[in-house]
Amino acid sequence: MSRHADIVLTNGRIWRGKGLGFAEALAIAEGKVLATGPSDRIAALAGPETAMLDLRGRLATPGLNDAHMHLHLYGLAMAEVDLRPRAAPTLDALLEALKARAARTPKGEWVTGRGYDHFQLDTGRHPWREELDRACPDHPVYIVRTCGHLAVANSAALHLAGITEDTPSPEGGLIERQNGRLTGLLAETGREPVIAVLPQLTVASLADAIERAGRDLLSYGITSCMEAAIGIRAGWPEMEAYLAAKEQGRLPLRVYGCIMGDKTRSILDRAMAAGMVTGTGDQMFRHGPVKIFTDGSAGGRTAAMTRPYLGGDPEDRGLLCIPDQAELTAMVGAAHRAGFQMAIHAIGDAAIDQVLDAYEAALAETPAPDRRHRIEHCGWLRPDQMQRMIRMKVIPVPQPSFLYWFGDLYCTVAEKDRVEASHPMRTWIEAGLNPSASTDCPVTEIDPMPVIYNMVTRKTAQGTLLGADQRMTMEEALHAYGWASAYAAHEEGIKGRLEPGQLGDVAVWDRDLFAIDAEEITATRCDLTILGGRIVHERAGS
Repeated sequence: MSRHADIVLTNGRIWRGKGLGFAEALAIAEGKVLATGPSDRIAALAGPETAMLDLRGRLATPGLNDAHMHLHLYGLAMAEVDLRPRAAPTLDALLEALKARAARTPKGEWVTGRGYDHFQLDTGRHPWREELDRACPDHPVYIVRTCGHLAVANSAALHLAGITEDTPSPEGGLIERQNGRLTGLLAETGREPVIAVLPQLTVASLADAIERAGRDLLSYGITSCMEAAIGIRAGWPEMEAYLAAKEQGRLPLRVYGCIMGDKTRSILDRAMAAGMVTGTGDQMFRHGPVKIFTDGSAGGRTAAMTRPYLGGDPEDRGLLCIPDQAELTAMVGAAHRAGFQMAIHAIGDAAIDQVLDAYEAALAETPAPDRRHRIEHCGWLRPDQMQRMIRMKVIPVPQPSFLYWFGDLYCTVAEKDRVEASHPMRTWIEAGLNPSASTDCPVTEIDPMPVIYNMVTRKTAQGTLLGADQRMTMEEALHAYGWASAYAAHEEGIKGRLEPGQLGDVAVWDRDLFAIDAEEITATRCDLTILGGRIVHERAGS
């Protein structure tokens, strides 16, 4: 490491990590933390070419690490019709947004949108296909609910996909009908025929999306993320796009890449042939775990539960994407034997049962005490499942943002005591399971502040308190968004703390998260982001 620092941050309040306390100044050299300490001592490490950054009393923390989000899908969504509640709060607004996009789109070409939440629409339901038909009579239309597990297609899109009134719902999915007619609503694997006929994504367009989304993440102080599903939409070109973005210097932040190995969407064989086992790669792009879907979303009532959703139908318990336990166990066992970490999507407790059974079989056959298999989301689990996770050292990768954005919706689909017991961050911490923090963006907003706010307060966006006993301290919340996210990727040795030898990734905030009232958290903004000692984002006017 060089004798002089490349950059020195001084006159601030630098949180170094859980249990490490604060420092006034930080020196970074050759991309890594050189030293922390009092401003006068750290200033002595500066040379004639050292960049000096006066923090003016502001708080600096390790760069945040979103442990589960969809970087390229977020970048693609940024170019689609924005149907999030803030942009389209009513059904009429949603239809007008689609109509406006259709007006500037050649006839016959697709109109796609993302982010609507039927719970927040004034109608309280999904749009009907006939409504999409009237808004866009000359275009196929496909809009995706905020959770990413349900979508609505218009008649033209259904026709292109070959879906008719007689098409049965596939295993692990739904093609909805009412009174014998297609509504346009598709869930889980029921969406795949439409996805198959969407415009083909190229490596170039995917690389553009990665770069576009990555730069946005930097503006929120996020310097690392796990891309949660490479291969989910376009297959192998998604992996090629990540490799191209890195090679071309267009990968804005550090990425841990999750490889699709699902039953119907998989690039696992090709990744294995290329030697992309978990842990290979470098500090900018590292190959990560294998992704499999076992259920859907709680808000969409497709998460697989052992207890029924509210509404009186005892059979309304969600969907298992792979109903055959033996099939899932065989899929997990094969990837585990090949050396992969697993990152399986399981939200409801019935799906979590499936995953734990599969992990137990794999670990019994091929012991790997520190493989750190993950359960993505892991929101609605039972105490007995917690004990199994502890025994097998299985990591929960939850999204506190779900409780913030969807908590009030959850209270309409399940009993409040079940909602309050979900996403048990405090219990996980006390069990030593190192829960991380993330957004599942574009399922929820990429902004980390609602996530941190929920971890600290357990309040929803509407102010509803859900499970006060699961609240965390600010230090624990930032630890979850940094070190714990790195731990889930076997990278805690290089990121998540600001101590000598760790990567020089830093976020500087416009207010002190440790000193402000909790109700101010969501108003906090990132003033400056540093990646490997280089300033990669600076907020205008900061």
